[in-house]
Amino acid sequence: MGELEGKVAIVTGAARGLGRCEALALAEQGARVVVNELGVAADGSGRDEGPAREVCDEIKSRGGEAVPHFGDVADWDDARGMIETAVDAFGELNILVNNAGFCRDVILHKMSEQDFDSVVRVHLKGHFCTIRHAVAYWRDRAKSEGKAPYGRMVSTASESYLFSQPGQPNYAPAKAGVVSLTMGAAQLMEKYGITANVFIPRARTRMNADGVFAAMFAKPEEGFDNFAPENATPLVSYLASPRAANISGYVFVIWGRSMRVIHGPQLGEEWTSDERWNLDSIDSVLQPFMEGRGGVVEGGYALPPM
Repeated sequence: MGELEGKVAIVTGAARGLGRCEALALAEQGARVVVNELGVAADGSGRDEGPAREVCDEIKSRGGEAVPHFGDVADWDDARGMIETAVDAFGELNILVNNAGFCRDVILHKMSEQDFDSVVRVHLKGHFCTIRHAVAYWRDRAKSEGKAPYGRMVSTASESYLFSQPGQPNYAPAKAGVVSLTMGAAQLMEKYGITANVFIPRARTRMNADGVFAAMFAKPEEGFDNFAPENATPLVSYLASPRAANISGYVFVIWGRSMRVIHGPQLGEEWTSDERWNLDSIDSVLQPFMEGRGGVVEGGYALPPM
C-alpha cells in the first residue's frame, strides 16, 4: 500500500523527463494517474499520442492504473476535459501536478513576438487553465458534500523567475507568474484544506539540453548525477501526500541531495523625505546606498552558484 493509494492524480507534460518521472512516482505510491501529454517537440512543435500511451503502458506493467489525455494545457476546454477525464475514469480528482512546457530561448533583442507568446502561453496560461478548473471542481465538491475534499496542487517553476537571464525574456516572466498564481490559489483554497505549492527542480531534461542552462545541466562523466530528474520527483510525491496537509503556499528548490525553501519577497531599505521626492533628494540616498555595490550582478539578479 502506497501513501497515495486510492488517490487520483493528473500530471501534465507527463510523457518525458520530469513529467514522466512524476507520473511513475505517483503511481508507485498507489495513485491512479491521468497522463497528459500533447506530444510536442522540445520547442513546442508537432503532436504525437505515442509517448503518453507508452507511459500509461509502463505504469500498467508495474501494476498501476493510468489513462492518457492528449489535450493542450493552455486550451480552456482541453484543460477542463482533463478534470473530466480523471472523474470519468477514476471517480474523482485529488492531485494536480502542472509540468507541461517548452523553451524557446532567444536573446532579448532578437526574440520574436511568437517566441514570447508561445512560451508564456504554455507555462503561465497552461497553469492557469488547469488550476482554475481543478479549483472549481474542488470548491463545488466541498459545497455539495459539506466537507473538504482531498486536494493537492503542485506547480513547476524555475529559478529563472528570480535570476532572469537575457536569453529567457519569455520563460522567466512566465515562471514568475506561475509562482504568483499558485500563491493566490493556496490562499483561496486554504479554507477547504486544499494545498498549493511550487516545485523548482534543477534537473537535466530535453527542455534545457540546448538552452541557456545547457552547460550547467550537463551530464557528469562519472559519480552521482546531481541533475537526474529522479532526484527531484520525491518532493512532488511528498507534497501530494497526506503528510503535507500543513504545507501550502511555499516554493521549494530541489536537486541532487539538496533541498531549499525560497522565502517570499521582503521590503528592504527605506528612506523618507520631508518633502516630495525630487532628483536631488533621490540621488542623495541612492548613491550612498550604491557605494560598494556592483549593480545588476551583485545587486541580487545573477544566477546563484550551482
